Amino acid sequence: MQYIVEARGLTKTFGDIRAVDGISFHILPGECFGMLGPNGAGKTSTIRMSYGFSPMTAGSLRIFGHEVNGNWRDIKSRIGVCPQDNNLDPDLTVAENLELYAHYFEIPKEEARRRTKRLLEFISLEHRRDAKVTELSGGLMRRLVITRALINNPELLILDEPTTGLDPQSRHQVWERLEELRFRGLSTLLTTHYMDEASRLCDRLVIMDYGKILVEGKPADLIKTYVGRDVIEVAAPSRELQDFVVAQHMEHENLSHRLVIYTHEGEKNFREISTRFSNVGCTLRMASLEDVFLKLTGRGLRE
Repeated sequence: MQYIVEARGLTKTFGDIRAVDGISFHILPGECFGMLGPNGAGKTSTIRMSYGFSPMTAGSLRIFGHEVNGNWRDIKSRIGVCPQDNNLDPDLTVAENLELYAHYFEIPKEEARRRTKRLLEFISLEHRRDAKVTELSGGLMRRLVITRALINNPELLILDEPTTGLDPQSRHQVWERLEELRFRGLSTLLTTHYMDEASRLCDRLVIMDYGKILVEGKPADLIKTYVGRDVIEVAAPSRELQDFVVAQHMEHENLSHRLVIYTHEGEKNFREISTRFSNVGCTLRMASLEDVFLKLTGRGLRE
């Protein structure tokens, strides 16, 4: 099978800093592949190498089966990119931003207008087609950047934190549109800080830290493997409870003011803990991708 994207030993350095440290991954046709990680993990550097914004330092990168060196013109005609920044033209209207961008792909004017109309309807922006970009809210600008990435009918959509700044309604609307595109067979490379977004959209994902890939797999499989089915949280745990958890070899994180217990027998463990040790501040919930993320990358703040 030919991969849409195949990276081997991909490396990016900035002086003495190894932003991306020899990572390898692939994206299957029609797959949404996610990259998660704290700030500075190397996600954006990887994304930027994937659409030719930043040259790689070492390793191999193939897109649509072609080595990127010397083939960017063909590759860029087949990808759509939504960068982190809203780099729209403030002097143009919503529709003009799309039609001008279509010109870069040598799309005929009438076809560009048809695609613009269809895409604005698709993303629910048709009512603002004649508004200047400066009149849009940050959330609407973000939706327009995503829309612009689709103007050339790409085979690979690259999304770098696409829903940052969107309100919950807009975010869910974008998710529905991206799910529809995936259903149509569009391959997607996604970075995000929203764990619920990654869980909903990604077929597979990697979690990165300090330029390296820590784990790779399907969201549900990663949760099951690294956390378990359930999580019990206890506020202000007693010393007796902390000793009990250690004695029972229960996988946990002791945050001093809070005890986080990972388990496959949530209801049984919850009943015992809440009855014997604490019936106040003790909660049981399903494990999530965020639990995996925090467990593997830590809970400390990053610059």
